[in-house]
Amino acid sequence: MAAVRRPREHEEQVAMEPSPKRMPTLDEVAARAGVSRTAASRVINNAPHVSRAKREAVQRAVRELSFVPNPAAQALATRKVGAVVLALSSDEPGLFADPFFAEVVVGVSAALEPTELELVLLLANTPRGRERFERLLRSRRADGVMLMALRGDDPLGRLCEEVALPVVFGGRPLSGEPTWYVDADNRGGARLAAEHFARTGRRRPVMITGQVDAGASVAREQGFTDGLTLSGLSLLGVEPGQFTEDGGAGAMERLLRARPDAVFAASDAMAIGALRTLRERGLRVPEDVAVIGFDDLASARHTSPPLTTVHQPVRALGQEMARMLVSAIEGHRPSPLILPTRLTVRESAPDLPTPA
Repeated sequence: MAAVRRPREHEEQVAMEPSPKRMPTLDEVAARAGVSRTAASRVINNAPHVSRAKREAVQRAVRELSFVPNPAAQALATRKVGAVVLALSSDEPGLFADPFFAEVVVGVSAALEPTELELVLLLANTPRGRERFERLLRSRRADGVMLMALRGDDPLGRLCEEVALPVVFGGRPLSGEPTWYVDADNRGGARLAAEHFARTGRRRPVMITGQVDAGASVAREQGFTDGLTLSGLSLLGVEPGQFTEDGGAGAMERLLRARPDAVFAASDAMAIGALRTLRERGLRVPEDVAVIGFDDLASARHTSPPLTTVHQPVRALGQEMARMLVSAIEGHRPSPLILPTRLTVRESAPDLPTPA
C-alpha cells in the first residue's frame, strides 16, 4: 500500500510556524539595566539595600523584556531559615563578655524570645571570620543580620550589600547610608558632659576617645567639642583609649602633661582606667580632676568614687535592633531610631564646684 503524501502546501505551513518564544533570563535583565546579576535579583525579590536608580533601571528592563520570575527560584530566595546573626567587627574573643556587649546581647535575646528565630553570635574581623561570615550569608543560613562595632569603610558592610538579606546596624557607620540602624544620641550625650564641666567650674578639660574610625567615638568627640565651644572653653588634649580600661589608663597618663582639671572618657571602661591612673599618681577625684564616662553600665556605680557618666540605654539598643530586624524580615519598612541619652551625676564629677 502506497504511503499517503501530505500536500506540499501543508509542509510549507509547518515550516513557517514560529518556534516557541524563549523567555528572557535574569542575566539579560541585569545586562539591559546595566547592573549586576545580584542587584537585579534583589530588585525582583523586593529586597532592601538597592538604590532607587538601580531599582528603577531593573524594573524598566523587566517591563521591556517581559521578564517573568521563576516561582521556584523566588521561593528559594525568600524562604525563611529561622535564624538571625549578630556579627561584631572584632577579633577579640572576650568581646561578648564585655559588659556593654553583654547588655546588647541580653536585649537582643529578649526581643527575639517571642519569635521562632535563633540567635547566632559571630566575631568577624579576621580573614577567617569574614570568610565564615560571607559563607553564612551566601548560603542563606540566616534570615537577617545585625552588625555592630563597624569601623571606617568596614568590609562587613560591603558584604551585606551583596546579598538580599535585611541588615540592621547597631550604631550608624561612618560610611554609607544604611536603610536601618539603631543608635544612641552620642553627640548630644557628650555635649551634656562638656556643659556639666563648664557649669561646675572646670576650665582645663581633656578627652579620651575610642577608636578614631569608630562612628560613636567620632560623634562623642564632636559633641564634647561643641559643648566646650558653646561654654567658652577649649579642649586641651585628646588621646585614644581604644574603648578599653587599659587603653583609658594609658591615655590618662599621656594627658596628665596638660595638667587637666577634668577628663571626659568616651566609655565607662576607659573612665575606669583613667581613675586608676589618677589614683596611682596621687591625684584626688573630684578635688583635683573630675571624671565623666559614657555608657552608665553597672560597674559605674561601684568605682571609687562612683562614676558620673552619660547614660545610654544599652539593653534597649539591643532590643530595638532585634525588633527592627524582625520587622524588616516580615516585609515592613521600619524607620531608623536614635535613642536618648542623659547625664547620671555621681561623686566623680558632682553637681556643685568642689573646693580645693
